[in-house]
Amino acid sequence: MTGLDRRGFLTATTLGVVAGGPLAALSARTADASTMVKRPFSSDYGPLVPVKDHTTGLELLKLPRGFEYVTHGWTGDPMSDGRPTPGAHDGMAAFRPSGALKERVKGTGKGHWTVLVRNHEVGSLNGAFVDPAYDPAAGGGTTSLVFDTRAGEFLDSWASLGGTVRNCAGGPTPWGSWLSCEETTEINGEVRHGYVFEVPHDGVSTAEPYKEMGRFSHEAVAVDPRTGWVYETEDATPSGFYRFRPKVRGDLSQGGVLEMMTIGSSPYVTYADGTGVTYPEIGWVVIDEPDPGPGETSVVRQGIAKGGASFNRLEGAWYHDGTVYIVSTSGGPTGQGQVFAYDIAENTMRVLFASPNASVLNNPDNICVSPRGGIVLCEDGSGVEFLHGLTTDGEIFPFAENAVVIPAGGVPGKNVAPGNYTGSEWCGSVFDTKDGGWLFANIQSPGITFAITGPWRDGSL
Repeated sequence: MTGLDRRGFLTATTLGVVAGGPLAALSARTADASTMVKRPFSSDYGPLVPVKDHTTGLELLKLPRGFEYVTHGWTGDPMSDGRPTPGAHDGMAAFRPSGALKERVKGTGKGHWTVLVRNHEVGSLNGAFVDPAYDPAAGGGTTSLVFDTRAGEFLDSWASLGGTVRNCAGGPTPWGSWLSCEETTEINGEVRHGYVFEVPHDGVSTAEPYKEMGRFSHEAVAVDPRTGWVYETEDATPSGFYRFRPKVRGDLSQGGVLEMMTIGSSPYVTYADGTGVTYPEIGWVVIDEPDPGPGETSVVRQGIAKGGASFNRLEGAWYHDGTVYIVSTSGGPTGQGQVFAYDIAENTMRVLFASPNASVLNNPDNICVSPRGGIVLCEDGSGVEFLHGLTTDGEIFPFAENAVVIPAGGVPGKNVAPGNYTGSEWCGSVFDTKDGGWLFANIQSPGITFAITGPWRDGSL
């Protein structure tokens, strides 16, 4: 952040948390998705323009005027523990730092710190990058970072889970940990993969899989803070939507019951359902064998045999105010994506939004809800990729454009190859835990974490 007054960096960010926010209006919307159009930009935030990274000076993003950003944790960058940052950045969550972490990490302004736990969707079997490792041959896992929201800078980073495969997404828990999910069912010799692992926000995981939460191609999870039940998505077709009811609230290691959602009295396929379709007859069936081995019936097929509902590549999940928002990346009338809203108390679900075509929304993946009630969607389709905002009337607008092009000479101090990375997916979007003044997100390749700030309250995010 050379040449930038760090306090001035935040002058545009005047914040306020709005109860309910834009989601209250959006949840009531039932218009036909075919009438929706993609705005070229938010009418509140304005057009996207090239903005320089305060870390490297490169124009890596296009953002509305008034928004700025810093980058950190590029693939290969040395972390505070001396290890190189792994690649394939993916899902992420933000946490308030524990007292022990504040004592351990050097820096001032400790009341303004946010901790990030970040997945790395590495599928190689070339060795773990930290111990203890679940599978010493597996290269996936998580890293953790500390960010000072007042100073606008990253303070610390370390490896926090190793020996896993294709850690795609996951979700935060109310007790301050990250649930990191393997998007695979690979078997490496005698070691099975396809599990959920818990990572403390202020330390290193024990790398013990939670096998009763299911062995399947996991994507994301969302935890109901009232019950401690965990809702899980599956990145496959067909996929199920699951809930895990632990024996002990807040201690998933004690096991529990895995269930799959049903819609109506017989198996239901949601693939083509459009905006406004509602599902009032929600039920749940128990998965008898959550950890199937080779040759045994998969989790999703067990559920379907009992009447479970089928989805098309369920990916992002996010809990907000009694509702779990779920993304089907390839669902909807045109296969370009759906966003579902599951009301926990009412036990009902509806299609909040279904993309009518790729020009409106092209295969969304990760999702988050801002402290002000707006939705951020990470696009993982074809062509140039965007972070999208979802407006109160159900329209989509691009908030950030991936403009990452590494020049022929590379970037001084960075170990990334020259090239055009504008088609690489966005992932891991999450707002800071202090006041929502910073949005963190990843570009998966070449592997960069962005911290974005600006006049959020001027628009729907």
